[in-house]
Amino acid sequence: MGDRMWTVDDDISTKYPIYTRGNVGEVFPDPVAPLSWTLMGRTGAEMGWRDAWVKTGAFDYEEFGNAGNVIVAVFGSYCYLNVSLARIFAVRTPGFTPEMMDQALFGTMDGVPPYTALPTDADSEKEAALGATLGWVFTVQDFPEIEADAAATRELRAKRPDFSTMSTDEVLDYGLHVMRSHFRGLFAAHLHTSFLATVPLGMVSGICEAIGQGPAAMTLTSGLGGVDSAAPSWAMWELGRVTAGSASLTAEFNAGVPGILARLQEKADRSDSDATEFLAGFTEFLVEFGSRGPNEWEMRSPTWETNPEIALAAIERIRLAPKDDSPQQRWETRVAEREALTPALVAALAADPATQGQFAAAISAAGKFLPARERTKTNIIRMVQESRIAFREWGRRLVDKGQLDEIEDFGLIEEEELAIARVDTAPLREKIRERRAMMEMFAGLDPPFVLNGETIHYDNWPKKDSRPIEIAKSGDVLTGLSGAPGTYTGRARVVLSAADPLALEPGDVLIAPITDPSWTPLFVPAGAVVVNVGAAASHAVIVSREIGLPCVVSVSDATRRIPDGAMITVDGSAGTVTIL
Repeated sequence: MGDRMWTVDDDISTKYPIYTRGNVGEVFPDPVAPLSWTLMGRTGAEMGWRDAWVKTGAFDYEEFGNAGNVIVAVFGSYCYLNVSLARIFAVRTPGFTPEMMDQALFGTMDGVPPYTALPTDADSEKEAALGATLGWVFTVQDFPEIEADAAATRELRAKRPDFSTMSTDEVLDYGLHVMRSHFRGLFAAHLHTSFLATVPLGMVSGICEAIGQGPAAMTLTSGLGGVDSAAPSWAMWELGRVTAGSASLTAEFNAGVPGILARLQEKADRSDSDATEFLAGFTEFLVEFGSRGPNEWEMRSPTWETNPEIALAAIERIRLAPKDDSPQQRWETRVAEREALTPALVAALAADPATQGQFAAAISAAGKFLPARERTKTNIIRMVQESRIAFREWGRRLVDKGQLDEIEDFGLIEEEELAIARVDTAPLREKIRERRAMMEMFAGLDPPFVLNGETIHYDNWPKKDSRPIEIAKSGDVLTGLSGAPGTYTGRARVVLSAADPLALEPGDVLIAPITDPSWTPLFVPAGAVVVNVGAAASHAVIVSREIGLPCVVSVSDATRRIPDGAMITVDGSAGTVTIL
């Protein structure tokens, strides 16, 4: 690749040359910091992904080669996924195609070359091995290994050490130990579950399309229960109800989110029972969900625990929602729709018993694998938080010693440079400052969505939101991918950051650039969701189906094309957004 644009950039694969920001843009939407990539990406993510694919039977380790990252890589500070290998996985999966994989995993990818078969792609031995794995997919009833991982990561949180009793080196060692001990295995479990989840999901969609019931696939995979990324919404709803029912709490939220915890604590100290109840509930919320936040895989990013006002801003919006618009009621509606439609569609295939059996098995498997996929992600995020908290404490101490400018600068140090930083960060000081400036520069640019065999230097990237765009006008219909069923008409509200949702009013249509679990609470007051990017198995889709919101994803440049405040109709079944 020549000179790297970013200190932790990888080399683009010559054997598997196509990469995309699709899907991974929800995980790493921003530039990736040096510590995050050298600690998580270089060994944990790449090798964990290889472990997962070998476990399915789709690949041998030898096919990936020995040099560097191939499957998941960083170019120009942004993370990319390998499309070429994902398509080979699809070729070797009975009943699957590269095109189905593209739709399920990456969504719309303008500029991506069509699949071109190579003689080595098809492999009867691998196909047989994957076939055996799929036999397990369609019969498995539970996931004890995933639940064991969940218990282990909960225990990490419960047994977080008292850092005040530890030396600075001990704090650093703890952060490293947590990540090195757990990330690769947890990531392998996540990828293993994620790719296997695409198979029953794709099969449900394919059979529904074949019988002229395409939109029904969304209903059949809605209201599943146990979706971890939706769980914070239920908890925030309860805190919002407590707030809405209290004049004392309402007054404090009306005064603004900044500084609200200190104000509530003052009230609690004066025996205000409502403030005491809210703070107790919010403390429990942070223990359970504090690891979540915007860009939550990134070590430098804030979380609800490290910056509680991000979560409180979401509660501030949720408290305004009508009391009869709870996520529980929406979910129950989706459950009823799914339970009514499933037997009817299965019965409609009675003339073709083989397809009928496959269809029923696929619906059942999708209902198990989609929540399991979300749980594997939660396990990772909970573990990353324990490492993050240790590194933040280490960074705080270095700031106190005058060795770092700010706490988050710990993330600008590469893993192999930590030995130097243990002694003194002075030799790294200029590098750290240069890297911080570089990350800010990269954050203002729009990286290529697809790469094919070569990278593009950042000098040739446009600035974010600088490309000429045609603003949608009355009567225009924007097309994306169907995310969650239903039709809703409301006022469009463009929200660019989950940390700043205060423009969103109850009943508005949330127009977002991407979504991750930090956005989930904003789904609660919204009437529908539209996202710039996304695919069939993306976060926005899974959560919208769980909460019961019409959703359309992969609406290119929706946050720029849809006028803020416009009345629009979102048709989640058709995958369209109409400007009224």
